[in-house]
Amino acid sequence: MQRGHLDDLLAFVAVGRERSFTKAAAKLGVSQSALSHTIRDLEARLGVRLLTRTTRSVAPTDAGERLLHRLGPRFEEIEAELAALSELRDKPAGTIRITATDYAVDTILWPKLVKFVRRYPDIKIEITIEYGLTDIVTQRFDAGVRAGEQVAKDMIAVRIGPDLRIAVVGAPSYFKKLPEPKRPQDLIGHDCINLRLSTLGGLYAWEFEKAGRELKVRVEGQLVFNASAQMLNAALAGFGIAYVPEDLAQPHIAKGRLKRVLEDWCPPYAGFHLYYPSRRQPSAAFALLVEALRYRG
Repeated sequence: MQRGHLDDLLAFVAVGRERSFTKAAAKLGVSQSALSHTIRDLEARLGVRLLTRTTRSVAPTDAGERLLHRLGPRFEEIEAELAALSELRDKPAGTIRITATDYAVDTILWPKLVKFVRRYPDIKIEITIEYGLTDIVTQRFDAGVRAGEQVAKDMIAVRIGPDLRIAVVGAPSYFKKLPEPKRPQDLIGHDCINLRLSTLGGLYAWEFEKAGRELKVRVEGQLVFNASAQMLNAALAGFGIAYVPEDLAQPHIAKGRLKRVLEDWCPPYAGFHLYYPSRRQPSAAFALLVEALRYRG
C-alpha cells in the first residue's frame, strides 16, 4: 500500500471516531478543508461513501462503520507497539489519558498525581472532566475513574479511594419555605438541583437505600448543572435541595450553612476505582501510575 493511502485511512479513522471534521482536523494538525478533500479522494478511490455529512453532524455509513471497526483496533495495536518502545529508555515515558469527575480529580487523583508527575517528568497526564459513563475504548482513553458500582464488568478495576456517601442538603433559608423531606418520595414536592449526565443526555435519578430497600427518584427543579460544585453553590444560595458527595458538603453542614436531610437513606457505597480494558497490556508508565493511585487504607 502506498504511504499516502495509509495516511488517508488514518484521516478517515480520526473523523469516524471524532464524528467531526473540525475536531479531527485539530487532532491531525491539518486544515478542515484539506481533511475533507482527503476523505472525498478516499471515497472516490474506494468507490463507496464512508461518511454521511449534514450541516450539524458527521457519521459513518454502514460501509464506513465496517471499515472503522476493522481499522481502529489495528492502528491501536501499532500505536501500542510504538509506545512500548519507550520502555527501552532509561526513564518511563508516554501520555496517559484519563476521564474522571471533577470531584474525583480534586479529592483523589490530583493529591496523588502531584508527587507522581514530579517523580516521572517524562510521563504526561491528560485528564478530561466528564460525569457521563464514557466508553473509554471508543473515546481512546487509557483509563477512567468512577465509583465502584459504575465500572463495567469487562474492565479491570483498581480501588483508588475509600468508601463514599452522598449528602442531601439544603440551606436553612430554603427549609423555612418548605418542610424537610422525611422520605425520598417527599422530594417530589421540592425544588431540587439536578445533575445532567452528558454522555447519556438525561438527568440523574437520585438513588437511595434503607434496610435493603432501594429507590430511585427523578426530581424536578429550576436549575440543572453537570458538576457537583455548582450544585452545592446553588444549594448554599437557597435555590433548593442538592444531592452531592458528603465530603463536599460537610464543611458547610458543620458551620450551619447547609442542613442535611434523609441521612438514614444514604448509606456508604463503593469508592472510586481506576478502570481500564482487560485486554490492555499496560506500559511501564501506566503500571507505575496504577501503583501510585492504588488505595492502601
